[in-house]
Amino acid sequence: MVQEEATPTTVLWRPTGPEEWELVRQSGRRAWPPRLPEQPIFYPVLNEEYAIKIARDWNVPHHGVGYVTRFRVESEFLRRYPVQQAGGKTILELWVPAEELDEFNAHLVGPIEVVHEFR
Repeated sequence: MVQEEATPTTVLWRPTGPEEWELVRQSGRRAWPPRLPEQPIFYPVLNEEYAIKIARDWNVPHHGVGYVTRFRVESEFLRRYPVQQAGGKTILELWVPAEELDEFNAHLVGPIEVVHEFR
């Protein structure tokens, strides 16, 4: 019997407010919603600590709640997006143009899950 090799994936995180999380839930936790006109990029982050900081320190004051989500994306697909250092050494993001979000979503592996909630 021949076993198929699993597609290598990369774990990413995203700090998420309640409105965005509701849209993710409506997708069956399988897709990020389209960006708003004032949001030209979708930026998942590369480490959980940075996502926690944004969810706790920005989403909670602005929305009353902040979620940290974790999800996996096919590693090969992610190579098209260079890592962006958006501040300190651990403030690392991928910048996905809004018009590429549907294609990005097609390369998600498994569900988007909430791993932290702050109120």
